[in-house]
Amino acid sequence: MHRREWLRWCAASGLTLVSMPFPLGWTAERSGKKPHVLFFTKSSGYEHAVVRRQGGQLAHAERVLTELGKRSGFDVTATKDGRIFDGDLSKYDVIFFYTTGDLTQPGTDKQPPISRRGLANLFRAVESGTGFMGSHCASDSFHSPGPRNANQPIDKRTPYIRMLGGEFIVHGRQQKATMRVVDPKFPGCGSLGRSFQLLEEWYALKNFAPDLHVILVQETRGMVGPMYERPPYPATWARMHGKGRVFYTSMGHRADVWTNPLFQELLTGAIAWCSGQVDADVTPNIDQVTPHADQLGKPRRKRR
Repeated sequence: MHRREWLRWCAASGLTLVSMPFPLGWTAERSGKKPHVLFFTKSSGYEHAVVRRQGGQLAHAERVLTELGKRSGFDVTATKDGRIFDGDLSKYDVIFFYTTGDLTQPGTDKQPPISRRGLANLFRAVESGTGFMGSHCASDSFHSPGPRNANQPIDKRTPYIRMLGGEFIVHGRQQKATMRVVDPKFPGCGSLGRSFQLLEEWYALKNFAPDLHVILVQETRGMVGPMYERPPYPATWARMHGKGRVFYTSMGHRADVWTNPLFQELLTGAIAWCSGQVDADVTPNIDQVTPHADQLGKPRRKRR
């Protein structure tokens, strides 16, 4: 993409920052093979438009990630069939969730659910070294028991939420908001600058793991909605779960976010890190960069 096209794209997407075009693409230098990403998009709860298939064709986010892989050097298997977790997960370097609800139930999209055996297989794979990624509604899966607008003790959180590192509460109306970049050295963050604004559906989050390495912080000042009446909190992070590298970003609701070059660069960098192709310092920093992250707002809108 030429610089002029890139600037027009940023403007159309509601992104405001000044940066050079990013170098999309990286080489699997360590293993000599392309990383293989399993993109799981089952919706047992609300089904987002970007993963809704029509006529048996791949959904928008699935197409975008597949094309990104072709350009950037990784393979993608996209599925909504939870039975895949009963099989051999060692063939995948990264498992990427864009999901909602209790995935052990057929739920909204009626696709085959994950079995209890498959769920245990997933956790075992990540703890053994398979990378795990989540975007947007991945934090709206396998909710912890207890009040929605309250943090739960770590031992009361579901194993999935403990692995992911945070949990969705609610969202307000779509609006422009600021992401503060606290780790510009993390793979895929080189073009983000110190901060950027984006039109998106922003999640209020809770139940943060104490060992989060925060990459992007949700700046709440100026945001509209009671759920954002709280101090800044993590919105994109990385952490280790056993030997597995885990990455999550709250971005990814809107179709134009998936086609935004900076979001694509962030995903590419995350896949490179999660698959072990590149390294990064993921020392926990949540207490330093978002010291009051556990203070929650007062959600009033229906979640989805």
